Amino acid sequence: MTLTTVPVSLGTRSYDIHIGRDALWGCADALRHVIGRGQAAIVADETVWAAHGQRLIDVVGDVPLITVPPGEASKNFEQYARVSEALLKAGVGRDGTVIAFGGGVVGDLAGFCASTLRRGSQFVQIPTTLLAQVDSSVGGKTAINAKAGKNLIGAFHQPALVITDLAFLDTLPERQMRAGYAEVVKYGLLGDADFYSWLDQNKDAVLARDDAALTHAIKISCEMKAEIVAEDETEKGRRALLNLGHTFGHALEAVCGYSDRLLHGEGVAAGMAMAYRYSAAHGLCATQHAQAVTQHLRATGLPAGPLDIEGLSTDANEQLALMYQDKKVEGGALTLILARDIGDAFVAKNIDPAPLRDFLAQELQS
Repeated sequence: MTLTTVPVSLGTRSYDIHIGRDALWGCADALRHVIGRGQAAIVADETVWAAHGQRLIDVVGDVPLITVPPGEASKNFEQYARVSEALLKAGVGRDGTVIAFGGGVVGDLAGFCASTLRRGSQFVQIPTTLLAQVDSSVGGKTAINAKAGKNLIGAFHQPALVITDLAFLDTLPERQMRAGYAEVVKYGLLGDADFYSWLDQNKDAVLARDDAALTHAIKISCEMKAEIVAEDETEKGRRALLNLGHTFGHALEAVCGYSDRLLHGEGVAAGMAMAYRYSAAHGLCATQHAQAVTQHLRATGLPAGPLDIEGLSTDANEQLALMYQDKKVEGGALTLILARDIGDAFVAKNIDPAPLRDFLAQELQS
């Protein structure tokens, strides 16, 4: 078995991302070594567990299991409290390991529980969606949602190991694959024009789950994120670039109730296209670049703006207010990730709300 390994270099908190088909079995010894003699417990998405749970049991044995309902709605205080109490009841201590088995929702929730359990327990990410494999499982961001906005309650808590098994994508619904692809293309847009060009030629192979194309896409995405995280672990500078499209997208997710009406990756896709159009409208990048991003995303079946989201009911004032709940707000001023070119994003601080409101109104009416 050939596995591709991407290291995340963070000194004593460094870890590896292992990528490949049947990587779970290929990493069995590494996973058992990480768990050691402490008590392990699995936090799993109900749907993922029904489809793939036996594979994990075959590797780690019969350890305590806590399942959570699928979907963004599970990233809440109630599930955080329930899962934390269940982990304590299972006897997971500081030397124990929380194994997150599912997509980004489970990884964020289980990771946040691990970060606060006995003031910090170890955890392992076994992501089962493309979005989680290229983004949320890497870098140590853990969080739950609040009424005020997405991911506003959380902590930086790095995993001890990430196992990215392509076999889990075999059962992933097409819509979830497309949502994950949005986070893949994000890496090309924010800092790697050559990768974006490769995706433009190979997006169909990635979405068709071709192993070679998937491995390349996941590897490049993880390498870029690992480099940025190593430089700026707690998002004081360059790491904010990874939020390209997220400020616009989170506001759209909020009015959809963080539900399956708009998946996170779909919100990010719409948000990235909006960030490019906003950049073009303010003379920061060429209109043709914004048009190319919009066309690329729509060609993969992703929304490229609010009008592509069926049944969306909102207005510019509501969207602007929700954007001000973003974690990147500093001193009451909004920060956006904007673009000069494909492969050249930058952090723009102190955004003037008046032209932004006008832009949002145009996006909602055009």
